[in-house]
Amino acid sequence: MRFVDEAEIIVRSGKGGNGCVSFRREKYIPRGGPDGGDGGKGGDVYLLADDKLFTLYDFRHKRVFEAKNGRPGMGRQKSGAGGEDLVVRVPPGTIVYRAGEQGHELVADLVDHQQQMLVARGGSGGKGNSHFKSSTMRTPRFAQPGQEGEETRLRLELKVIAHAGLLGLPNAGKSTLISRISAARPRIGPYPFTTLTPNLGVLNDDKGARMIIGDIPGLIKGAHQGHGLGDRFLKHVERTRFLVHLLSFEEINPDSPWDGFELLNQELIRYSPDLGAKEQILVINKIDLADSSQLEKIRERFSGMQKDIYFISALNGDGVEELVESIWNKYYLTAGD
Repeated sequence: MRFVDEAEIIVRSGKGGNGCVSFRREKYIPRGGPDGGDGGKGGDVYLLADDKLFTLYDFRHKRVFEAKNGRPGMGRQKSGAGGEDLVVRVPPGTIVYRAGEQGHELVADLVDHQQQMLVARGGSGGKGNSHFKSSTMRTPRFAQPGQEGEETRLRLELKVIAHAGLLGLPNAGKSTLISRISAARPRIGPYPFTTLTPNLGVLNDDKGARMIIGDIPGLIKGAHQGHGLGDRFLKHVERTRFLVHLLSFEEINPDSPWDGFELLNQELIRYSPDLGAKEQILVINKIDLADSSQLEKIRERFSGMQKDIYFISALNGDGVEELVESIWNKYYLTAGD
């Protein structure tokens, strides 16, 4: 399934049913009077967050969603049936905007599973002629028409919800790591932008906790300006509590080892200062490519920076268990954020 994180749809609520014009015509009851029933209310349209969905892909195939109309009233003061409501399911993390003359207006941010939002209210049913009988109008021959429903154009924007975000340059080994520590199976290969869509992995601990970790597609210098895969996926990092920042051993400059991390940190800050301020777990990956002397030299260079940095090989598992323990510790420390 393709990952789609933006879509525009049209929703239409149901029209209210017309009121009925009717008069009692029963044997032995002359001039029975008006007995037209009311029309039924038109169906409403709701958006509902469903955690079984992970993308807005379905909205590429269907863009118009309509609730049912209310049924007209009937004689003997029988009201028409109300139109059936329509529930449109979206993945959690969907932000809903309503298009208007002044641009797009924020309507809802559907974060939690089963969170629901009314986006188009059905029209009211019209009153039957029995409502209009009076001392001066014994035989009203009119009824109210049902009210029209609402039509709204909505813009949907998905921001993936994950507790932790895997961040790194292309080929930093994020996909390999997420495939090792979870059941996620992203495409892996030694090519720029192997990961073209966010991948979500689920981690479970022995306390019964469940953590979602998101593999964010590789970013490059200038991403905040749209370079490479651009800032299209930076928005998915905004929902995370903290970041796991991977740097490949191949990308380290021995004379200035911090540069590799700083490159993407600057992109985060330029995109959003809040994003740049998120806590990070720093990881050097692909230590299997280094000999013992190279690795020791890099460890010494980073040791003077007073930052905890994990050295791992996502490919063969070296250091991964210690990293996962650190990720869980950060998960619990940020639980109140």
